Amino acid sequence: MQTIIINKNDAGQRIDNFLKKAYPKITSSLIYRYLRTKRIKLNDKKIAPSYHLQTNDKLTLYINDELLSKRQSASDFLLAPHTLNVVYEDENILLVNKPAGLIVHGDKSNKVDTLINRIHHYLFKNKSWDHTKENSFIPSLVHRIDRNTSGLVLAAKNAESLRILNEKIKLHEIDKYYLCHVHGIIDPKSGILHDYLTRNLKTKIVTVTNKPISKDSQSIITAYQTISHDKDTSLLEIKLVTGKTHQIRAHMAFINHPLVGEQKYTSKQYSQISAQRYQDLVAYKIVFNFKGNNGILNYLNHKVFKI
Repeated sequence: MQTIIINKNDAGQRIDNFLKKAYPKITSSLIYRYLRTKRIKLNDKKIAPSYHLQTNDKLTLYINDELLSKRQSASDFLLAPHTLNVVYEDENILLVNKPAGLIVHGDKSNKVDTLINRIHHYLFKNKSWDHTKENSFIPSLVHRIDRNTSGLVLAAKNAESLRILNEKIKLHEIDKYYLCHVHGIIDPKSGILHDYLTRNLKTKIVTVTNKPISKDSQSIITAYQTISHDKDTSLLEIKLVTGKTHQIRAHMAFINHPLVGEQKYTSKQYSQISAQRYQDLVAYKIVFNFKGNNGILNYLNHKVFKI
C-alpha cells in the first residue's frame, strides 16, 4: 500500500492522467480496474477516473510495490551537465540560451546530454526542484528549437506556469523572433509568407507548397524583415506567426533564399558554397503579449527578452 498527498503541481489533473504519468508501469486498463474495484481510493472513497485532483487530496493505492516505481530516476539527468546560459529566471519560468548542436529532448540515440536534462540538473542543484518530492510533475519546455539552431528556449518550473504558457502559445500571445542569414537579396525587403507545410514522419523532412498536398498539410505563416544585406546574402528578422517543424528553414528555401549553412533544405549550388556546420539561425527575442487571465504569470505581460 502507498499513500500520496496531492500537492500544488499535481492538482487540476484527472486522476487517471495523474496515475499514468506518476506510475508508468500501471497500464490504463489496470488503472480503470483498480479504480472500479477500490484498489485506488481518494480520501478513503471510491472515485471516478474523470475526477480532477485537488491540493491535499489523499490518494491510497492498494497495489503491488513492483508497479509503483517512479517515472524518472535521478541518473537520467544527473549525468548531464548542469551549466546553463540563463537569460532570465524567477520562481515560475526559466529562459535559457541554447547552443547550436544541443538537442532539446531525448531521441532514439538515447543521449543523456539534452537541454531538458541540463535544465533538470540545474534546477535540482539549485534546489528549485526535487524529483524525489514530486509525484508527477517535471519541469518542461514550452517550445523547442532545432538541434542546430541556437537561441532562447522557455521552460516552466511548475505545473500552473506550464498550463498558462501552453495556453498562451496556442493563443499566439507569445511572439518568437529569429535572426538568420539567407542567400541572395530578398525582394520585397519585408513581407508575410502564407503557404503549406507537409511533414514526412519517416524521413523527418518537411515540404512547403503553395497549396495543401495531403490531409496532413498545415498552413504556415512566416513574417520577415530585411535588416541588412551585401551582394550575396541578407540578414533577416523573422517572426513566426505559426510554429511548425523546420518552418523557417523550409519556408525560406521554398522562396529560393535558403539559410546560409543550411544542408537539408537547400540546393546543391548553395550547399557547396557553405561548408559551415550549422545554419545561421538564432532565436533571439521573445515578447509576452498576454491578454485576459494570466494567473501567476501576470507580471510577464509586455516583457521582452533578447540575447
